Order: sequence, then structure tokens, then C-alpha cells
Amino acid sequence: MTWTLSLVCSAFAFGEGEPVKLVRVPDGGLQPQTVMDQNGVLHLVYLKGDPQACDVIYARREPLQTNFSRSLRVNNQPGSAVAIGTVRGAQVALGRNGRLHVAWNGSDHAQPRVADGSPMLYARLNEAGDAFEPQRNVMTSTHNLDGGGSVAADDRGNVYVIWHGHPSDGPPDELHRGVFMAKSTDDGKTLATEKRVNPDLTGACGCCGLKAFVNRQGNLAVLYRSAAKTGGRDVTLLISRNCGESFQSKIVGPWRIAMCPMSTMALGEGEGDELLAMWEARGKVYAQSFKGVDSGEQGRVVENAGENQKHPVFATSSSGEMLMAWTEGTGWAKGGAVAWAIMDAKGVLKAQGRTEGVPVWGGVAAVAEKDRGFTIFF
Repeated sequence: MTWTLSLVCSAFAFGEGEPVKLVRVPDGGLQPQTVMDQNGVLHLVYLKGDPQACDVIYARREPLQTNFSRSLRVNNQPGSAVAIGTVRGAQVALGRNGRLHVAWNGSDHAQPRVADGSPMLYARLNEAGDAFEPQRNVMTSTHNLDGGGSVAADDRGNVYVIWHGHPSDGPPDELHRGVFMAKSTDDGKTLATEKRVNPDLTGACGCCGLKAFVNRQGNLAVLYRSAAKTGGRDVTLLISRNCGESFQSKIVGPWRIAMCPMSTMALGEGEGDELLAMWEARGKVYAQSFKGVDSGEQGRVVENAGENQKHPVFATSSSGEMLMAWTEGTGWAKGGAVAWAIMDAKGVLKAQGRTEGVPVWGGVAAVAEKDRGFTIFF
């Protein structure tokens, strides 16, 4: 089934038994990212501390529990992450045998680094599952890291850390930024030298984050905002069906704008082999589903009365219901609200809501719980 979305939202109010639980991130943390494994264990990473030089924290919640376990610091160098901008936080993926992989943009003083600018850092959970291995910089020949990178992994041992930056021999403008990938075939033990993966050689919008994801079939997808000579800052989908050896490209969210909107993307599993994608443009969030670069229309706006919508996420339940969530009113050094909508398997609106309280430099994460409800962390 091809997933599309057409909403005309009206006001809802909820009391007892509301379909969405709103939960603050532990420790007053920022920019949560979540992934749930096949056993129902919820894995959470977030940022904590000085926004200019903070830490990446990991916690897990066991099935049928409400509290998280004792947290672990992911970064071995204190203060080597950055929350400012809300686009450069930690990203998380589960790989073979449930191993956790985390990637994040390094702060100004983060180590190790071998090129100009901040490093793109990666760490994985050790074999015992009680600590993270020392962080590594995956940038060897690229520099000028800016908008946030991402990480994806599959159950065959492939791990992909992906970011955008400049090659060592290129001009330092957005038109010459590229999307780069460092790949591992041994569960992150070693990572190959990065290579450029956007085949159309478009630039990349400097301050926007990208998102990487591997679906059940092992296809790798990347969603990023390109930068063109014509002024386009188009959301672009890359798909590889051969474990990152080659990619196809498709513009899914065209937008002509003379500035970087500092946006983030969402990308994840849909029905069958479909990908679900969300992004932000013109103050609204958009969504679409794709079987590949040769299918799917351009994104459709999620019709809603809210304004200044940013940082969308989604979660899909086993029954086919989907929660879509985003922030409203957030900006540079400014907090805001979390808004959400739930659709049934046919794309019909079931419920929606909005709550103030997203902190400065904050974001949201969405989880489909085993009891068919949803949780939003903010």
C-alpha cells in the first residue's frame, strides 16, 4: 500500500486514557533519540550539560517498565558533544546481535580530529554491554562539519556513519559540500575511509541535519537537504540497494529559499519495504512514503493550525497506527511546544494534541509502546 497523508485537523482535548504519554527526558536532557529492539527494550540517548560542550548519555528501559536504568556516558572525552542549534545531537542505531551504535557532531574542542573543524564522532557499546568503546573520528579527508550527521546499521554487521562536509580539495561553499559515508562490515570494529555518496553532486545545506536508515531488506537510505546554484534547498532522498556501493537520488521536497533553515529529518520503516520520511519546510512539516527513488510523490504537508513547525519524528505501531510529532515555536536559543497527531492504518486522523515545555535546544522522540499506545520524549 502506498502511504499518503491528507489531514484537516480540528481541536481535541484529552483527559484520562489519552493515547499519548508525554515524558521529559531524564536529567533534563536534550534532543532525545530512541530505538526499540525486538525484545521490547527501549534504548535512549540524549545530550546533557553545557550546550556548547555537553555529554552524550545512554539509558535503557526494560520491557513493561517505566523507569530507565542507570545511565552510561557514551563519549569518553567529557564535553565533546554540542547541543546548540538542535541539529547536531547524537544519533543511534541497533546493529547485529543488538549492538548499539552512536554517532554525533563533536564540540569545538572534541578529539580526536585530523582535519579542520569539529570531528564526526562514533562509538559503539562493548561486548559486555556495560560501557562504550572510546570515541573515534570517522573524518579522515573531509572537513568543515556543520549540520548533524547520522548512523545506520543492519543485522549483517554493516554500520554506516554519514555526514556532509567538504572534500580536502574543494572550495568551502555550500555548493561544493557533499554527503559522505564511512562504512564498517564488522559491526563497527573498523571503518573504511569515507567516500562521497550523493551521485548528482549537488551541494548540501550547511546547517541542516541529515538522517540515515536501513530497512528490513537491508536497503540504506539517506535524507538530506541539498543546495543548488538555482537557490534550491531541496530535501533529497538517497537509496542504496547494494550496501552503500552506489546510490540513486530523488528530490522529494523542493524549496527555494535564500537561507539555511537549520532543519532535521526523520526516516524509518513503513509497511512492507516502504520508507517513511518527514521533514520541515516553509514553517510546516511534510511527510511521504517511498518504495524507492522511482516511486512516491513529492512530500505532502501535514495540515495543522500550528506555526513554525520543526524537527519532526514518527513512530508506527504493530497495528498500523502512526504517531507524528514535531516542535512548534522553537528557534535559536528559544524553547517551544510539542505537537502531535495520530493516524490509523488508512491515514485517517484519530487524535491530536499540543503541550508547552520543549526546552531551549530541545527536540522530541517518539516511541510506539507494546500496549499500542505512544510515548513522546521531549
